[in-house]
Amino acid sequence: MDCIFCKIAAGEIPSTCVYQDESIFAFRDINPQAPVHVLIIPRTHICCADAITDENSDVVAKIFAAIPKIAKAEGLTNGYRVLTNCGEDACQTVKHLHFHLLGGRKLTEQMA
Repeated sequence: MDCIFCKIAAGEIPSTCVYQDESIFAFRDINPQAPVHVLIIPRTHICCADAITDENSDVVAKIFAAIPKIAKAEGLTNGYRVLTNCGEDACQTVKHLHFHLLGGRKLTEQMA
């Protein structure tokens, strides 16, 4: 498989890691959309939200348990946004499930 996020999680491609454990890997986005922009991925390849199943959903729970820890470590004391894109119409550019953690300033209400 030629997945850039799998390679990042495996340490084959350099990144700025902000959190990791046996199931997930979190790193700074190279094209940040906010002062804090962290991508959180499962180490296991799941292509997108459509591919979350009863068998692999535990890693999503682990990601959401880690998000407040990452946000706190990043100094996001006044709120943050978490989002994921699924498919072409949502502009998912890397076909590996990932969650964007955005914050560090007042974010706009508009999501487009």
